[in-house]
Amino acid sequence: MIELFYETEFEIKDAQIWIDWIVESMKNEGKTIEELNYIFCDDEYLLQINRQYLDHDYYTDVIGFDNSEDDQLMGDIFISIERIKDNSTQNNVSFENELARVIIHGTLHFAGYLDKEPEEKELMTSKEDYYLGTFSLLNS
Repeated sequence: MIELFYETEFEIKDAQIWIDWIVESMKNEGKTIEELNYIFCDDEYLLQINRQYLDHDYYTDVIGFDNSEDDQLMGDIFISIERIKDNSTQNNVSFENELARVIIHGTLHFAGYLDKEPEEKELMTSKEDYYLGTFSLLNS
């Protein structure tokens, strides 16, 4: 089950298409989704989470709390809509493209992918690119 929560004025249009894409992407990885919550918020909301739980004092686009077990994905993924807007401008991509990248990035972490080392980051980016290429809303 995937649920979307909004702690900001933003709301995803065509939410079921996004949910179906996430589910299919993780099926492709051999994973099932037990319970994933995506919480869309602003910079200050995510900064407080970053400070409180990770002892980091900076803005970020996504933070995940992974409770997955084996091949069943569970947890909460917090996404700053303000960071997505800024990133999309800086990276010269559409807001939807950047949002999809961050959503799948957080989900791929739950599926076991890391991005600290250069080789891990390269694999993560290639996985993101692959799944962005499968998302009908970005490729229509």
